Amino acid sequence: MTAEAPKPLEPTELRTVAHRRFDDGRGHRFVYAQSSAAILAIDPLSDRLLDAFEGEGGVAHEILPRVEVAADETSSDNRAIDVQKHEALRDLVDLGLIRPAGEIRAPVADLPPMPFPLATLVLNVTNKCNLSCTYCYEYGEDKLGPGTESKARPMMLDDTARESIDFLFESAGDRPQVAITFFGGETLLNLGAVKAAVTHAEELGAKHRKRVHYSITTNATLLSTEVIDFLTSNRFGVTISIDGDKDSQDTHRVFKSGKGSFAMIEPPIRKLIAVNKERNGRPIGARVTLTREAKSVLETYRFLCEDMGFDEVGFAPVTADPNRDYALEGSHYDGMLSEFRTLAEDFVQAATEGRPHGFANLNDLLRELHDGVNKAHPCGAGLGLLGVSTEGDLGLCHRFVESDEHSVGNVRDGLDQVARTRFLKEGHVDKKSECSTCFARPLCAGGCYHEAQVRQGDPSAPNLHACEWIRGWTDIGLSSYARIMTQNPGFFARFESA
Repeated sequence: MTAEAPKPLEPTELRTVAHRRFDDGRGHRFVYAQSSAAILAIDPLSDRLLDAFEGEGGVAHEILPRVEVAADETSSDNRAIDVQKHEALRDLVDLGLIRPAGEIRAPVADLPPMPFPLATLVLNVTNKCNLSCTYCYEYGEDKLGPGTESKARPMMLDDTARESIDFLFESAGDRPQVAITFFGGETLLNLGAVKAAVTHAEELGAKHRKRVHYSITTNATLLSTEVIDFLTSNRFGVTISIDGDKDSQDTHRVFKSGKGSFAMIEPPIRKLIAVNKERNGRPIGARVTLTREAKSVLETYRFLCEDMGFDEVGFAPVTADPNRDYALEGSHYDGMLSEFRTLAEDFVQAATEGRPHGFANLNDLLRELHDGVNKAHPCGAGLGLLGVSTEGDLGLCHRFVESDEHSVGNVRDGLDQVARTRFLKEGHVDKKSECSTCFARPLCAGGCYHEAQVRQGDPSAPNLHACEWIRGWTDIGLSSYARIMTQNPGFFARFESA
């Protein structure tokens, strides 16, 4: 039977949209579509059709005659070949990977209905710390607001902590659960306010039938037996700021005297991890700040997970003015990316064999890829998350509290919805023209507000200095996703049931 002649596509001038193609190393090809944040398997013919456009966003005329069809993909009948090419092209158009060149772009997306219900509150219960970490934004030039001249109360009052919890429950709407994160300074310097908040939150949670999740970030210097019992009894998610072994930790994370902190924190950390495992608690995580002289990421990971016993390790590039001697620039990001790639290989090997792995950065990225996350804003700051200062003032996140310029109200008088909405509109990714053609836009949305403020004086500006790093890291995530999906697809069930 002779193949039916295909109807021509109108218009004939087409272009590709932003996307990324990748494979699993075993011949299976995939594409990540920016517009939908979907990951799709593609056949060889579709892959060659996209190649014919000579680059993402490229325009092509009459591309079909230039695309070869392999002998094993169809018959030798020319009409059948044309039909198959047209069908493949139409499929790519339907999937949104190829569009008419002159198509008018969709209008800028609106914000969700406001006021948007709050999900997470970060309580800065103290702005004091017993360490003097060299890269700390709280006391250096990178702090927003009055810095060392701050007139804010050094410790949050118990009453303010309870008022903060009242505000959270009043602002959470119909959400069935809320989250409270305790931060500092060194958070455990004000354990009283933490306990007051937890007690009050438990009472309100029972009254309003909302589940409450707690988390805390600490430098571990004050992890007494009492504190360990309190944290594990209340199923806290605990993140410990630690940069690795003794040499790594004592380079930047020091006391005011210059003495390193590792010897003091190692024993209580091991005890916390042991008690938490006995009580089947939530994961204990390490948070590593990467500076330009940091040790190997793989070496640091293995020390913290295999030696110290942490459940997971997250690595964060230092946020700092580029003039700081520990700041990351250019080649430093390249080196860090190479080390992330090495640790990702370790993760993929474990995942394909069904073994757990604690590389938190990659785990989080794979979750977002699997869920098809497509961000309008880089994080929840100002939307589902707010920070609270020791005085009860509301900031976009914990790094913006005490910054009058970025204030959005206080826990007693409520949220300034006008200021909140203005910030969210200005920070929307559709306002960042530089992001429009980037395939990593659904995951990045322009990057950290605080870093943009520090480097460019505008929290809504895209972090252009980190673009290549973000694209490179996303490539690692996509490749890892493909390899795990084709070798052990059951791995991703953990994200679907969470």
